Amino acid sequence: MAVHDVTAHAPRASRDRGPVAPPERRSRRTRGIPRIRRLEPLLWLGPALALILAVVIWPVVEMIRTSLMDISSTGLTRGFAGGANYADLFAEQDLPGVMVRTLVWVVGVVAVTVTVALGLAQLLNARFPGRRLVRWALIVPWAASVLMTALTWRWMLNNFYGVVNRVLMDLGILDKPVNWLADPAQAFAWMMAVAVFVSLPFTAFVILSGLGTIPAEVYEAARLDGAGPVRTYLGITLPLLRPSLLVAVIINVINVFNSFPVIWAMTRGGPGFATDTTTTYMYKLAFDNQSVGESAAMAVVNFGLILLVVLVYLRVVRRREEIS
Repeated sequence: MAVHDVTAHAPRASRDRGPVAPPERRSRRTRGIPRIRRLEPLLWLGPALALILAVVIWPVVEMIRTSLMDISSTGLTRGFAGGANYADLFAEQDLPGVMVRTLVWVVGVVAVTVTVALGLAQLLNARFPGRRLVRWALIVPWAASVLMTALTWRWMLNNFYGVVNRVLMDLGILDKPVNWLADPAQAFAWMMAVAVFVSLPFTAFVILSGLGTIPAEVYEAARLDGAGPVRTYLGITLPLLRPSLLVAVIINVINVFNSFPVIWAMTRGGPGFATDTTTTYMYKLAFDNQSVGESAAMAVVNFGLILLVVLVYLRVVRRREEIS
């Protein structure tokens, strides 16, 4: 009786795979693979999450904890203070003026920066001889140290050897040198001008990158419809620049609000507290008044204010996008 080879009638694919694993082992393998794959994103996100935890979340938690503690001038923790540091902070006579000045500082600098950057980006987006050189020159204030730029402007505004007084006197605008940084109103205006000078390059390049993403066909269609330059800019350019403007405004609000080097290098918040914002005022509470807990409370207030401003701005922008 002939013996037939059973494997000869089996499919070729199964013969090539070799021995087949038992059903129990196959089910274990299929159940284990999805679990491993679920953990794969943690391998990629783990370093970023650890960095955020160490650089952002932990300092915020420590800042809030410090604001609730009774800390001596030497840095020793004497116990839990509750809301005493916040009560002492809001009882400060100079705080209302500092808060109002901070609002003027942020709104004024950001508004002027974005407005000037819109025109500057439109100019740099046009084709003209030497455009690349002008773009490179615009990077200089951004690439330079903010502290160095503020100190340079402080020397330029000096009433004895400052170049600003010399130029204005040579032009006949001034009869005698002016100590620009001695008067609080003039000093604050000059600080805002320096802050605009420092913030302008980044803002202009962000808007310039947004202009580069607008298709030329859109402008061609508007030209065929008879739209003029003003109508084209207001109806096409500005609406399509909303994402770039959103980034520019939010980053500028955060940077200007936390701008310590410009104010401290030019006036140190003086005379007195006349040119302080909440950032420099927080520094003075910690190192001049030797009140670490009160300074930490000011830091928490600063964090809450900037977070509130960003959330409100994002809410307004999102609502406008939904309406449009």
